[in-house]
Amino acid sequence: MMATVRTHMAHAEEPRAISRSWLCRNDFDRERMLDMQKRMDPVRRRSHTIVILTVVFLGPWLGWWPLLIAIPAVVAVVVTNALMARAQRPEYLMFASWIVSTLAIAAVAWALGGPLVPTLSWLAIPALTLSSRFSMRGVLVGVALSIALLFGVAFGVDAHAVIGAPVLVAAPLALILCAAVLTTPLMHSDIEHRGEAIIDQLTGMLNRKALSARAAELGEQSRLNCEPVGVIVGDLDHFKRINDTQGHTVGDAVLKNVAYVLRKQLRAFDLAYRIGGEEFVVLLPGSNLERAAELAACLCEAVRTDRVGGDPCVTMSFGVAASERGETFDYEAVFAKADAALYRAKQRGRDRVCSAELQPFAEAMTRHLNRRAVSVETTTPSVQREPNGLAPLEGFDEQTAGREELIARLRALEGFLRVHPTQQAV
Repeated sequence: MMATVRTHMAHAEEPRAISRSWLCRNDFDRERMLDMQKRMDPVRRRSHTIVILTVVFLGPWLGWWPLLIAIPAVVAVVVTNALMARAQRPEYLMFASWIVSTLAIAAVAWALGGPLVPTLSWLAIPALTLSSRFSMRGVLVGVALSIALLFGVAFGVDAHAVIGAPVLVAAPLALILCAAVLTTPLMHSDIEHRGEAIIDQLTGMLNRKALSARAAELGEQSRLNCEPVGVIVGDLDHFKRINDTQGHTVGDAVLKNVAYVLRKQLRAFDLAYRIGGEEFVVLLPGSNLERAAELAACLCEAVRTDRVGGDPCVTMSFGVAASERGETFDYEAVFAKADAALYRAKQRGRDRVCSAELQPFAEAMTRHLNRRAVSVETTTPSVQREPNGLAPLEGFDEQTAGREELIARLRALEGFLRVHPTQQAV
């Protein structure tokens, strides 16, 4: 037993590099970055407005054409917000937007006189925003880029002036470094308290509180980009039996291992959450019902085929739903559909995937066909019916069949009924 537990724990604690990047070590970093991006957007717009108004005020003395340089920064913000939901690595898109904004400020400082005017110190403005969104690695890279631009602009415009008066560079340099150093403790405090609030301590996955925040954000994004959002709800089969027969220690290790297996199958911007007990939720930005069902099937297969320590196979049941393209994502409504589909998967034998919309479609078509179906009680054995009272479609596997295949089979059955008009309708 103890050997099995140790094997479970070792596998569950393997490094989770699946969704890792040099800017985001794990799902928590990415969730924090996305949340802070949303909070920083209005602040960034105000700061851009202040810089632009300052350049306008200085126009009579320094010229108006530096205003053109600010355009790329504004465009970068707009493009970042538009592509965020579909980006496979949203952290790279956000950091690229930050670089464009910093380059725009450096270009404005160059155009206005480089080291000879105080605007060179504006390079400290983007440095202030680094700690609020990125990890320490991102902060270090951003500060290094800001310092490189500082020296590039200063020496590129008037190297002799800088050599003769080093204070022209030393003062802005100190401002950039102090901005980064003073905001770093705030970053560590935010990470610590945020981690305690939104991380499930057993599995390391995001919890229900993080799910609520992300669902609200995806609702706003879908209103802007009209993209669908898929929801997968998964539940371990017979998990109580594992706790009762092998103990809660093994049960906890199984939960950790399942969390690892689920996350290993996901894309960088697909986030998985443990919402309580043995139930998990996956949010899929940009995925319609078909794509969400395909991923759910992969998750189901991955959990089924994963063997740890020679234990009996652990399985999961999944329910899938998705919002429609062009409509605002309503998490509560979509989750309710996915949860109902999960309940059907449990009723139908577990270890399977049920779709929230495919099943009602099949039931409606089956009712239509049942009204035209025939029953010859003296020669035909009674039809075994589903719990909902409907005759099942023979040979139809809801777990693997797509909508087109279902339509084809229903049409074939309807064609069969047309060539047997002498039989009585039920």
